[in-house]
Amino acid sequence: MNFLFKTGLAVLLIFTVQGCGKPVKQENRIIYKSLKDMSGKTLMKLSQKKIFFGHQSVGNNIIDGIRDIIKDNPEINIKLIEYKKDTDLDNPVFAHTEIGHNNDPLSKINAFREYMEKGAGSKTDIALFKFCFVDIDKDSDVSALFEKYKSTMEILKEKYPGTTFIHATIPLIRQNKNTIGSIIKKALGKSQGLFDNEHNIKRNIYNQYILDKYKGREPVFDIAEIESVHPDGTREFFFEQSRVFYSLFPGYTDDGGHLNKIGRRHVAEQFLLLLLNL
Repeated sequence: MNFLFKTGLAVLLIFTVQGCGKPVKQENRIIYKSLKDMSGKTLMKLSQKKIFFGHQSVGNNIIDGIRDIIKDNPEINIKLIEYKKDTDLDNPVFAHTEIGHNNDPLSKINAFREYMEKGAGSKTDIALFKFCFVDIDKDSDVSALFEKYKSTMEILKEKYPGTTFIHATIPLIRQNKNTIGSIIKKALGKSQGLFDNEHNIKRNIYNQYILDKYKGREPVFDIAEIESVHPDGTREFFFEQSRVFYSLFPGYTDDGGHLNKIGRRHVAEQFLLLLLNL
């Protein structure tokens, strides 16, 4: 069920019910699955693929989470490397690299396309990149950004039909808590900085573009959903003009944006499950 554009009262009732009882399992959600449910033979599949992952700082958190999981599950046996050249993909490997520049999402789209066209696209089984939360703020033109992303991915899918491209939602930050200071700032029309909820609103809108276009049709690494789901299955959210928007669950972060040890492992596990389910 998509709650993004439901009325505030209806959403409040839904989340009240979820918070009081067992988590409500939603269609197509993989958040409740665990690597422990997979057989050793299934887990071995990950070590037989050529995977390319472009990212920045939150991506490094996710890579650290994958390392944590591999350490505890040696049967996964993924060869995790930092991508340097196209020959790194001559054999099965999980290759990752930082791409583009933070605060410049177009640079990340262009860098990903460049990596694909310089050799990675013809060698990978699976490829994706992700934006960071700093790439979208309250002033971003998310419609134009999505159109650029979509057109670039269409070009790459046509050029490299043997590669499965995964689409990623943009990570979120924790919501701004209504302290006296923040309430005064909001009343005066002043920015509340990094944790201004308006930034997360724009990220939610961009993510909805991704979900509307690709979910159920092509693979989606829904980082925003994974980050916003509490351990009990409910979601971290806030209201704005009778609409509900999602934010990062505070238990997954120490600084409000990047993932701590609990958060990185949680997101990494869901990432690996997505790869296994392709």
